Amino acid sequence: MGNLLDRMEPLLAAMPAVKSPEGHVHFKNKLVWTAAILLLYFFLTNIPVFGLDPSSQDTFLYFRALLAGASGSIVHLGIGPIVTASIVLQLLKGADLIQIDTSEARGQIMYMGLQKLLIFVMIVLEAAPNLFGGFMRPDMEIAQALFGGSAAAVSFLIFLQICLGGVLIFLMDEVVTKWGLGSGVGLFIIAGISQSLINGFLNWEAVADPYPVGFFPRLFAIGVSGGNYLQYFGADLLAFVTTIAIFLIVVYVESTRIEIPLAHARVRGARARFPVKLIYASVLPMILVRVLQANIQMFGMFLSNIGITVLGRFENQTPVDGLMYFLAPINSPQDWMWWVHDLGHAPWEVMLRLGIDFTFMVVGGAVFALFWVKTAGLDSSHVARQIQMSGMQIPGYRRNTQVLIKYLDRYIPRVTVIGGVLIGLLSVFANLFGVIGGVTGTGLLLTVSITYRLYEEVASEQIMEMYPFMRQFFGRE
Repeated sequence: MGNLLDRMEPLLAAMPAVKSPEGHVHFKNKLVWTAAILLLYFFLTNIPVFGLDPSSQDTFLYFRALLAGASGSIVHLGIGPIVTASIVLQLLKGADLIQIDTSEARGQIMYMGLQKLLIFVMIVLEAAPNLFGGFMRPDMEIAQALFGGSAAAVSFLIFLQICLGGVLIFLMDEVVTKWGLGSGVGLFIIAGISQSLINGFLNWEAVADPYPVGFFPRLFAIGVSGGNYLQYFGADLLAFVTTIAIFLIVVYVESTRIEIPLAHARVRGARARFPVKLIYASVLPMILVRVLQANIQMFGMFLSNIGITVLGRFENQTPVDGLMYFLAPINSPQDWMWWVHDLGHAPWEVMLRLGIDFTFMVVGGAVFALFWVKTAGLDSSHVARQIQMSGMQIPGYRRNTQVLIKYLDRYIPRVTVIGGVLIGLLSVFANLFGVIGGVTGTGLLLTVSITYRLYEEVASEQIMEMYPFMRQFFGRE
């Protein structure tokens, strides 16, 4: 594998990239870049794919909140290719199938180039089944008017538009990462889910019954009309309580940490603390778990649409039997409360599906958290080298990298696993009872956690602007 990577080095080094800033980017400029990309994202989500039949299916319907794309728009794929490429790369690196030393400049270039190459490959691989699997159907009127009735020509045009949208999302993510605040992936998730939450709280439109679907308009309308709250408002109240509970739990968990004391080896009185948060790997590993599930479901749906039902059959985007039914995630009470809703499945089948989803989320959260910590340079060895290079040491211990690694190994691996398991449990809990806006519990969990960390980054950036010397101390320039 190493020889292959060496031969691919010119290609990896030539991968398109957004130019990095040469110096410090002022906080106000970061806000401007972040706001500009956010506006561009909303603009792209409202550009429909030209030539697409309105009756087309959305392969990622139940994962739309996580993928941060808009069905039928030019950014239909959302962040799916970026996250899928990250999954593949982490699995390869975790299994030591690729050996790239990211502590060196050459290794960093190769690693980033390989990641970008995988993203472009995933854009093509995720766009193709949408067309050839019969999900995104070409509009035959447009085909007749422009291409003499050639559906293949319109399908190819749709394919190019979806790929273009995937590339734009990738480049926008790089702009935010290098010039803005946080990451593009997190920003797009917050934007999409926040929009759905606002809609879930304030929408005055009535859909399935005479009352509005928005929480507060529905509450008001039922009260004015003298309707039965238990009949028309029970599920909404449960979703509201779950939403508030998840918000409070995530904020509390994000603030829970172990602080390792540090002292400067040469400057007397200079002390600091290295925080090891309970959710040390952040919530990004949970995105990896859910996107992996989304890809499994897309593969099963693709086979079902072309007549291969060995893994299960689908009705529209919903698995109805076979392995795909048991591997499908639980997204709301309607997926498992068989005594309230007619699910068309025996209770043991529903409980088996629930158990598989629980296991997948908890084990997947722990495994991907470990992979993420290693890939992102947050493991004990990387942190120990950073502490060593900053001139700091743990009071009472010899100033040696191996001593630091041994000390950090007491906390980081264990906290990483515990945090991954906890996030998996919270995600399953939220999905069981539903949340406002139909964004799924995982989506709400991600939004609250990403927003909290973005708030911390904004506060950190403001401190750096007030005390410029701290940028050098923390390696920000």
